[in-house]
Amino acid sequence: MRTDDGVLLEARHDPCAAGPTDTAIVVAHGFTGSVDRPALRRAVAVLARHAAVVTFSFRGHGRSGGRSTVGDREVLDLAAAVGRARDLGYARVATAGFSMGGSVVLRHAALYGERGEHVAREGREGREGREGRTDAVAAVSAPARWYYRGTPPMRRVHWLITRPAGRLVGRYGLGTRIHDRDWDPVPLPPVAAVPMIAPTPLLVVHGDRDPYFPVDHPRALAAASGGHAELWLEPGMGHAENAAGEELLTRIARWLTGAARGGG
Repeated sequence: MRTDDGVLLEARHDPCAAGPTDTAIVVAHGFTGSVDRPALRRAVAVLARHAAVVTFSFRGHGRSGGRSTVGDREVLDLAAAVGRARDLGYARVATAGFSMGGSVVLRHAALYGERGEHVAREGREGREGREGRTDAVAAVSAPARWYYRGTPPMRRVHWLITRPAGRLVGRYGLGTRIHDRDWDPVPLPPVAAVPMIAPTPLLVVHGDRDPYFPVDHPRALAAASGGHAELWLEPGMGHAENAAGEELLTRIARWLTGAARGGG
């Protein structure tokens, strides 16, 4: 699967276990994840009971080409995956993103949606029109704003991204190849993207024990939607796909498929 800026991505298609369907969920993993990570495969197994699932490794992750830009150019990766799902014949395509992937699904829904100004707002070349759009969005454990360093795990993430030694650890220890340049321009923050997502249905999911992003992040995202987004604060949940249990994933799958069909 190739992006509009020429990056080749590894991807996987899992048909719906319940039988033929017209709905697919495109899943965007977190930073340092990949299409083959056990937590993601476990999530896919649950989601695939309700819809077909398309997964992929973001640029710089797994066997995908390129280098990670930690949420910036990754919007093009997601757009390619949504386009692939439509190429496979699915009439309805929802997106579900975890952590960094959560920020990406929010920005993608804004920039490729009915209110999006993809080229004008960020100067990007990319898929536009129906093939790049999503019909429902779920952001799980997503940050509301960039450059957050308020927790020890996020300070470690910033060291990994910004320091040469950190990028070496990312490459050889975590299998993630990280770009060595600062953002220029700084991409649209998730909290600024949210008001552009309506009328596409939006679900924000966050654990009240998330060690990376405290609950002011999901609350800020929900507030920015002006009442459009549905917010689930999950008691006892930690961070992203590693902390999402079967019951929660089932609820997310049902919400996404219902919302994509217009009954969210």
